[in-house]
Amino acid sequence: MTRERVGAFVESRRFQNFIIAVIVGNAVTLGLETSPRMVAEHGTLLHTLDYLALGIFVAELGVKLWAFRGAFFKDAWNLFDVVVVGVALVPATGPFAVLRALRVLRVLRLISVVPSMRKVVTGLLAAVPGMASIAALLALIIFVAGVMATKLFGDITPEHFGDLGTSLFTLFQVMTGEAWPEIADDVMAQAPAAWIFFVVYILISSFAVLNLFIAVVVSAMEDELRDELREEEDKQTQAQAAANREILDELRALRAEVAELRDRDR
Repeated sequence: MTRERVGAFVESRRFQNFIIAVIVGNAVTLGLETSPRMVAEHGTLLHTLDYLALGIFVAELGVKLWAFRGAFFKDAWNLFDVVVVGVALVPATGPFAVLRALRVLRVLRLISVVPSMRKVVTGLLAAVPGMASIAALLALIIFVAGVMATKLFGDITPEHFGDLGTSLFTLFQVMTGEAWPEIADDVMAQAPAAWIFFVVYILISSFAVLNLFIAVVVSAMEDELRDELREEEDKQTQAQAAANREILDELRALRAEVAELRDRDR
C-alpha cells in the first residue's frame, strides 16, 4: 500500500472509531486495576489488555509517522498523542515508579480523536490570553481585599484573617462559596457592619470577574466555530468553482465538436 492510502486509512472514520473503542476499553481496564479484588482475581488479564492497548497505540503512531513523515510533527495533536503514549513506555520501576499512575493519561487521547472534544480544547487554548488578563485582575482584587480584611478583621478572627497569607486563602474560599456564611458570622459577631465587605467582595469576585472567564471562553469558541465555518464555505466555494470550470470545459469541447461537424457538412 502507498503512503497516501495508508494515511487515508488511519484518518478514516472507521479506524478512528476503532481507536476510540480501544481508548474507552483501556480506561475501563485502568479503572478496574484500582480495585484490589479485581487485581487479585483477574490481574493477569487486566495487565494483558493494558499492554495490548498500549501496543495498538504505539503501532498507530508508528503507521502515522511512516505515512505522513515530516508532516506528522506539524500536527500538534500528533505530538500530544506521542507525549501521552510515551509516558506509558517509561519503565515504571525504581525512581520512575510514580509514572505508573500516569498511564491513565492515555485516556486523554479521546481529546485528539473525537472532533467535538478537539474543538472544545482548541477554544479553551484560544481563550488563554484573555483568561490570563482576567486572572491577573482577579488576583489583584483578592490581594487588595486581603490587605483590607487583615487590617479590619485580623484581631477579631485571627484564624481567618490573622495575616495576609491566611486572609488570601480565606478570601479565595469565600469566592468559591465554600463555608463563607460561617466565616462572615464569626466576623459579624463583633463587627456587625462586616457584611458590607463580604457582599461587595462576593459581587465583584464571583458574579463579575469569574463570569468574565465564561464570557472569554464562549467568545473564543464562537471565533473558532466562525473560522471553521469560513473554512468550510471556502472549500465549498472552491469545489463549486472547480465544478463550474469542468462544466465550462465540457461546453467548450462540445462547441468545438459542433463547429467541427458544421465544417464537415459544408
